[in-house]
Amino acid sequence: MASSHSDPALDSLLLPFSNGALSWPNGPALFLRARDGAALRQFPLSQLVCEQSFKPFADELERSGLQVVPEATATAIGARYPLVLVLPPRQREEARALLARALTLAAPGGVVVASIGNNEGARSGESDLKQLAGLGGCLSKNHCRVFWTRPLDGSHDAALLDKWSALDAPRPILGGRFISRPGVFAWDRIDPASALLAEHLPADIAGHGADLGAGYGYLSAEVLARCPKVQALDLYEAEARALDLARRNISGHATLAQVDYRWHDVTGGLPQRYDFIVSNPPFHTQSRADRPDIGRRFIAVAAESLKPGGRLWLVANRHLPYEETLNAGFGQVRVLAERDGFKAIEAVKANPAVNRRPAR
Repeated sequence: MASSHSDPALDSLLLPFSNGALSWPNGPALFLRARDGAALRQFPLSQLVCEQSFKPFADELERSGLQVVPEATATAIGARYPLVLVLPPRQREEARALLARALTLAAPGGVVVASIGNNEGARSGESDLKQLAGLGGCLSKNHCRVFWTRPLDGSHDAALLDKWSALDAPRPILGGRFISRPGVFAWDRIDPASALLAEHLPADIAGHGADLGAGYGYLSAEVLARCPKVQALDLYEAEARALDLARRNISGHATLAQVDYRWHDVTGGLPQRYDFIVSNPPFHTQSRADRPDIGRRFIAVAAESLKPGGRLWLVANRHLPYEETLNAGFGQVRVLAERDGFKAIEAVKANPAVNRRPAR
């Protein structure tokens, strides 16, 4: 079943096929950064390959019966496609690299079609595709722009293609301490909220824990470095591109703890109970609008997934309204520190066995 969410960029992407400006191919098609939506149902989808590295979107596509591949395997398919659809991200280097990949995956005579919201860099994206391969047309609707190449004949700018293809390649950051890449949250720095939380992690953290929304692995690396009693740590991350980086970063640090990496949508719950959880939860959408409901859901899932007496260490923007959810899920809640608009919080799950009065 198609997603019921409004998705103007997806609707606009398919507009040139709906109005006859372009024809949907009889053979296979590739959809980079694919998202599900009712607009897709106008077209034959049995040969559509959807590349999506963000777990919630990938799950929606799979529930609709579409073929989904993560980024790491898309180029291993060995096919080239007469149509490549693209929903480029906001981050410019990542978006340019994605457009370059689209050209390399398009068959001779094929077409690349992209759509971007006006406030997400539509004009820049259109200009970028024009530089790479020239434009065959463009349309504007739904506060978005959709633009496409002429049928590709090999006359694209090969040097620019090579340059842009490498723009989002993983690279050392922070003096080589970590590997990261454009498009990942706080990709080229230590996020100040995570740094605040790391500074206030007590050394007595022990047992089997989880990092919810692990990103490229900074907070997990700090837990393992600061807390020698940790026996195991599971990293949960919805973005496969970030999780791959976390795997590389953590494996480069000496630790006796068992570490597991899970491509997972935390909002759907966790599969097991934990002694402790750390988290710097996401709180906005791709359009950067505040989504405190995501953070509240992370807190609720943490409360559900901790053992009695288990502890949560959380960091959040000071203005976000998390207190009610924290108080509902935990027996004790305290603010450890505040700095630069962020607050680090410790919450302890109530232990009924401790509070239970003996029977008379």
